[in-house]
Amino acid sequence: MKSDRTLIPIERIARQILIVRGKRVMLDSELAALYGVTTGNLNKAVSRNRARFPDDFMYKLGHEEANELRRLSFQSGSLKRGQHVKYLPRVFTQEGIAMLSSVLRSEHAVRVNIAIMRAFVKLSETLATNRELAHQFAELEQRVGRHDEQLNAIMRAIRRLMQPRRQPRREIGFHVRDESGKKAPQARRH
Repeated sequence: MKSDRTLIPIERIARQILIVRGKRVMLDSELAALYGVTTGNLNKAVSRNRARFPDDFMYKLGHEEANELRRLSFQSGSLKRGQHVKYLPRVFTQEGIAMLSSVLRSEHAVRVNIAIMRAFVKLSETLATNRELAHQFAELEQRVGRHDEQLNAIMRAIRRLMQPRRQPRREIGFHVRDESGKKAPQARRH
């Protein structure tokens, strides 16, 4: 029996995971290709078991979403010019894909399902790692920002110390002071 790890590369599956309506999903056509069935047969099996697929497991895309997806697919080269879609595509969440294994009962479907679940887990781990890195980077920016403020304050203090002091000039010569220590008025010489 072929190992499910070598069946489909996780990276290939991960590239097919999309974000639609804020959820990670896969298209019915992509899943059908992975399972080795037609999109029509996959959707027929889902329709026969509709109770197993609530709206948070599987839903149809709206016309606008489907058109945007087609535009993106055409730009990336995964959709050929002139190819038309007769029906609005369905998308399956991770839970919906897990439920597909109970609807598609072949050995191949089970192995594909395991590979897809591993891809979802790997993607979740990658996103969690990226979130943690972003959080750590934000903390570092804050710390550096505080240090910058402190360094700027130190630099301002050093600049003030480096500036020459402005003291009153002392007069040159002999000065007579009175008893209180004040400078006595000088007599003028002619």
